Amino acid sequence: MATPFELLCFLFALASLLPSSCAQTCSGYTFSDNKVFSSCTDLPHLGASLYYGRDASANTVSVAFKAPQTSAGWVAWGLNPNATGMVGSQAIVAFLHSNGSMVAYPTQLDSYAPSMAPAAALSFPVNDVSAEYVDKEMIIFATLGLVGGGTKFNQVWQEGSTVSNDVPKAHSTRGDNIKSLGTVDFQ
Repeated sequence: MATPFELLCFLFALASLLPSSCAQTCSGYTFSDNKVFSSCTDLPHLGASLYYGRDASANTVSVAFKAPQTSAGWVAWGLNPNATGMVGSQAIVAFLHSNGSMVAYPTQLDSYAPSMAPAAALSFPVNDVSAEYVDKEMIIFATLGLVGGGTKFNQVWQEGSTVSNDVPKAHSTRGDNIKSLGTVDFQ
């Protein structure tokens, strides 16, 4: 009979034979319309990934945020220019509208119960906002102006399971939903 150590070694060896596609990886993903981003990172929670490409001369960054989601839910990604966490974040939210089209727009997360209504403006320019639903994943696209020439920011991302009357409803306050924050450096 194998010892626990031998069994553990066998399991590690077996795991090394599994294809790398079993693990989440942002590299190699092909976007519709052949959109290309110079960098990507697998975010540590909610199965999400962030893709980006910085235009230093224009002081902008083009982003794509991708996360698994059902057609009944919503996703959001944003930056918090002044703090860590959700409150104070300026985000882009996306969901499948009742008319069948994907919608995406910027919104202010000014409390733990934000309205999720479209914002007239954020503290940084946001352009070319769009979204799509592909293979049970929602993808947000946008171009952001990098205020003050900075490249490192606090980021948040989220997903919720319900949209009612074309308004995203509160997300879970447990598990990965409350861990979905960090920093991003668009350098």
